Amino acid sequence: MPRTRTSARATEKDRDLARRIGQRIREARLRAGLTQQQLAGERYTKAYVSALETGIARPSMVALSYLSERLGFPASHFIDEAHPAWTRLEVDMRLAAGDWQAAVDGYRSLLADAGDEATRADLLRGLAEASTRLDQGKDAIAAASEAARIYAAAGRETDAALARYWLAYGLYQSDSEIDARSVLLALLDQVRSGLRVEPDFEMRLLTSLAAVESRAGQPTRALTYLEEARGLAADLDDRRRAAFLFNLAISYREIGDFEAAIRAGTQGMALYRAAGAIFESARIENDLALAYLATGQIERAHELAGDARRQIEDTGDERWMASVVDTEAQVALARGNVDEALGLAAKARDYAQRSGNEFAGLMAMLTEARALRRAGRPVEAEARFGEAAALARSSKAPNRLREVLREWADLRAESGDHRGAYELTSEALAVN
Repeated sequence: MPRTRTSARATEKDRDLARRIGQRIREARLRAGLTQQQLAGERYTKAYVSALETGIARPSMVALSYLSERLGFPASHFIDEAHPAWTRLEVDMRLAAGDWQAAVDGYRSLLADAGDEATRADLLRGLAEASTRLDQGKDAIAAASEAARIYAAAGRETDAALARYWLAYGLYQSDSEIDARSVLLALLDQVRSGLRVEPDFEMRLLTSLAAVESRAGQPTRALTYLEEARGLAADLDDRRRAAFLFNLAISYREIGDFEAAIRAGTQGMALYRAAGAIFESARIENDLALAYLATGQIERAHELAGDARRQIEDTGDERWMASVVDTEAQVALARGNVDEALGLAAKARDYAQRSGNEFAGLMAMLTEARALRRAGRPVEAEARFGEAAALARSSKAPNRLREVLREWADLRAESGDHRGAYELTSEALAVN
């Protein structure tokens, strides 16, 4: 009997080890932007990698050495119990660097082992921010609500305020403008009553309220908030002022004031350059290109998109390359260069797939579908709209899903499929 129990314990331990190794292999593969087939290489199969990641099989040291080398880690990373697959610092850095999907994966992994409420709240707040960056409002609401509750119970009002900000952001993304406005106004009252948060927190609240009012069809209120926020920006350093102007440009663009968006974005870009922030400058140039494109100034948009691409190329950041190249594809389409637009959109999708940037991949699919429609290739356009809709559904991006469905419905109507167009339009109206 003792031997039987010892054997059972050993088996359970082996299974736990296999699952732990498998989880770490999967996390490392996703961060590296590899598919299971790419990780398997010529030596193994996709099925074998899948079996490892699910804990069904445990790798030999030969296999682990091969896979760990391809993933850029020592073999000990996957088997050492004292070496977790994610560390808090690593995940926070992913968030700060804009690697949103990796941050989401990391926070969720850390939450599974969170040992105390304080740590759990911090991880949930990070998860909420990363989720909003991926346009996953419902996930952000759940994480931010729980974080705010834990912070409030512990008397950490400043941290609770930051969590509620991301709660409001998630509500906004979920089209709950009334609730988002209520949360933001309550936070603004707290700050103006003396709650000390981050130096630019009041300004962020004002720009967020402007976005809510804009979507609610109240452009005058939105502009009032924006002008109030502009007055606060004078007290910030160059980098914070640049960040504010960048967000201000986006807000102006959302309410349709493209000229103001261009002015604010240009000022922000100059400040970023003065502060030596090349990466942020390139991001603003990309957004400015979209603003110019919306005003019909296609050549200026073409110039700015090209500048943004050259700067992002120097950083080697494929996540942002996906977004920038998609902007170039949109510009090419506006210039009537359909073949060029198709080629650029395909490149943007490749960058997005390698870097795990689902949002940029979705936008590139949509650009490609538009180009195929313009080229008179409705069957291929239909297929690409279908792929974009599927990705928007799985990514929980309601705003983008509605956009895809509406344009897809237009395509079907053009083709004479009025029943199909009606079905897509009905789905778009039901998205929440």
